[in-house]
Amino acid sequence: SSRLTRRFLFIFTLSLSFTYLCYSLIFCSDTTMQSPSYEQHRCLLFQNVGGKKLLQKSHYCTMTRGDPKGMRDATSNMGLTHREPSPPRNQSKHSAAFLNTAQSTGARDQKTSNNNGTPKFGNKKLPNAIIVGVKKGGTRAVLEFIRVHPDVRAMGTEPHFFDRNFEKGLDWYRSLMPRTLDTQITMEKTPSYFVTKEAPKRISNLSRDTKLIVVVRNPVTRAISDYTQTLSKKPDIPSFEDLAFNNRSLGLVDTSWNAIRIGMYVLHLENWLQYFPLSQIHFVSGERLITDPAGELGRIQDFLGLKRIVTDKHFYFNKTKGFPCLKKPESSSLPRCLGKSKGRTHVQIDQEVIEQLRDFYRPYNFRFYEMVGHNFRWD
Repeated sequence: SSRLTRRFLFIFTLSLSFTYLCYSLIFCSDTTMQSPSYEQHRCLLFQNVGGKKLLQKSHYCTMTRGDPKGMRDATSNMGLTHREPSPPRNQSKHSAAFLNTAQSTGARDQKTSNNNGTPKFGNKKLPNAIIVGVKKGGTRAVLEFIRVHPDVRAMGTEPHFFDRNFEKGLDWYRSLMPRTLDTQITMEKTPSYFVTKEAPKRISNLSRDTKLIVVVRNPVTRAISDYTQTLSKKPDIPSFEDLAFNNRSLGLVDTSWNAIRIGMYVLHLENWLQYFPLSQIHFVSGERLITDPAGELGRIQDFLGLKRIVTDKHFYFNKTKGFPCLKKPESSSLPRCLGKSKGRTHVQIDQEVIEQLRDFYRPYNFRFYEMVGHNFRWD
């Protein structure tokens, strides 16, 4: 009887131990199989939110991808627990601005990393559209206004690649561009391209599909504005009249002076039309850009194939500068106006000189109107 009792207890104990071992193995196996998928689910949640801070938190996803143990270690080290990410503060108040920021910084797609492992979004691409001219026509205003659109990323400075820095190569040019998503347009502006003889051919060789924007202005007013800018930098230059005429009494205009030559738009356009069809060139009126900025921006957005997002609600007229400014964005307490050099008071020019220049430009203007199919009414 004693022997049977001991044997029974031994078998019972052995059965319990075996049962415990089986349950332990099943539990460990289930945890090992489910943990990676759960962590991957957390990574997707972080990435789909779109906020910069949450994306930085999700960096452990890239470090531990495909390594369950490493993923658990990373989670442990970062102090993360299995819970849903909390929404950004003041989400109800700033949700629209938050989403626009996520789109403009490329937080939705195309992630790359720099040497430090910090995620970057989008790729540096050659421009889809270029503001090629003209100097003192309003190109800076067009660039600042159109880059408000979430589907446009633009360089703030002028690269001068196709006129001064062409020998530096495409890799150098591309490195200057902002990162963009596939759904965004890359832009740059360099007004001197329009009067550079080699620029149309060089841009065409790069891409015949590049869209070109030319901001034009009354050539007489443009020349005076050009001179005013130069005078502010070089106060000792000759007078406007001396530079504009070879012989004022005979009305002989000096077409070699750059301020005069730029305004002969039709001559420069003929060069561009050898490489690009007129349908790929959009002309912006510098005068209407001041009186009706929303209308001009609407036509630019149509030309670029963009939804009309930049509208009259984005602008107000600054009476001091005599120029439209962008209303303040939600992230700033101040409106965005162009620099102090924009809207500068022009040098006073004798009315007789102005009339002589109008007579000089008139035939060029009429040929330009006919070529582009639009009368800018400068006469």
